[in-house]
Amino acid sequence: MEVISLQSRDAAFAAEVAKRSGQKLATCYQCGNCTAGCPYTFAYDIPVSRIMRLVQMGRRDEVLQCHSLWLCASCQSCTTRCPNNIDVARVVDVLRHMAREAGYATEGAVKTFSDAFLDSVERHGRVYEMGMLVNYVLKTGRFWTDYDLAPTVLPKGKIGFRPHTIQGADHVAAIFRRFRERQQDAREAGKGGNE
Repeated sequence: MEVISLQSRDAAFAAEVAKRSGQKLATCYQCGNCTAGCPYTFAYDIPVSRIMRLVQMGRRDEVLQCHSLWLCASCQSCTTRCPNNIDVARVVDVLRHMAREAGYATEGAVKTFSDAFLDSVERHGRVYEMGMLVNYVLKTGRFWTDYDLAPTVLPKGKIGFRPHTIQGADHVAAIFRRFRERQQDAREAGKGGNE
């Protein structure tokens, strides 16, 4: 059994996760319901209940470098089962964002898929399936993944060869611009504090 020293605790990390998620993390008493209800626990390197404990203990690097954050399907089973009404899925989502900000992407294909999806939405106002697929395949080199589905999917029109035009695409693009501006402002504020 590993003994964790409280002296190495990163209290600022725990406080940041609590603030960004809007959850009272101290109320988690490790009942394990989140882990028991998670359909992906078998694939996780760190189960959900342990992630919650590591956050409470301020173990920033250990949490942000785990694979589990990227494998979470955001199905909300953990949140539904929590007896203390902690939105555990929200906490994991925040941790995934923090891992991305810190430059950790332990499941590269998942991050690449997410990036391809967001790039498509930013360009077209909604996902352009074929464009997203091509973007993902080119970045990962996974050319033959699910190719056997094409004869079933293409005739049904599930994947369009041209992007759909939507009203309000400029509003969606504005959301992305505001997000990037806020990111830049946060980076500049961080540099100012370190100088």
